[in-house]
Amino acid sequence: MSERTIVVVGGTSGIGLELAKDCIARGDRVVITGRDQARTEEIAASLGPGASGVALDISEPKSIGGRLASIGRVHGLVLCAIERDQNTIRDYDIDRAVRLVTLKLVGYTEVVHALLDRLDPSVDTGIVLFGGRAKDLPYPGSTTVSTINGGVAGLVNTLALELAPIRVNALHPGIIGDSPFWAGKPEGVLDQYERRTPGGKLATMADVVDATQFLLRNRGVSAASLYVDRGWAIT
Repeated sequence: MSERTIVVVGGTSGIGLELAKDCIARGDRVVITGRDQARTEEIAASLGPGASGVALDISEPKSIGGRLASIGRVHGLVLCAIERDQNTIRDYDIDRAVRLVTLKLVGYTEVVHALLDRLDPSVDTGIVLFGGRAKDLPYPGSTTVSTINGGVAGLVNTLALELAPIRVNALHPGIIGDSPFWAGKPEGVLDQYERRTPGGKLATMADVVDATQFLLRNRGVSAASLYVDRGWAIT
């Protein structure tokens, strides 16, 4: 077991959980967060003695500081908690939009703020914020998602400047074919995306985990946005 502790916000399912497993396999301690305390603790226990769980809803930013108070020294932070949203201009849902903006922009920022006194002030410490390719490749109903993912890119820049030597980067996944959201689509839905992807295969959760670890650990990279889509945008 290493002396490094990695906090994965949104680590109870999907890519966040796969990342937590990978950190454990590397010998790191891991703290995962999820909305439900019992479920989060159960999942942490399944990862082994190097993992612990904290209940946290980042759409309620005023509660974040108290929820994270039990966490000690932190050497890496990944903010990958997301929600899906279909919100068009013609049928604009203000409540859904405000919730998602709060969750990803205010919530992400407040987590960093709340942990700042425990983030090791070193170039070896990395923070990774998850955005998404919708910021560059919008689709009908992506009004809020495209906007906040663009905001993540701006947030990374200011955090990287203010927190240096701590490194701050963004990861923007495309369509991740084996993620729970996409793998659960009806048969044939992913075919159109696979045909557009150079090589004919979509990016995987393992690809995203590997890219996240690179951003967490590479001492020469900060204020960068990394796209994981196997070149889908060039076709």
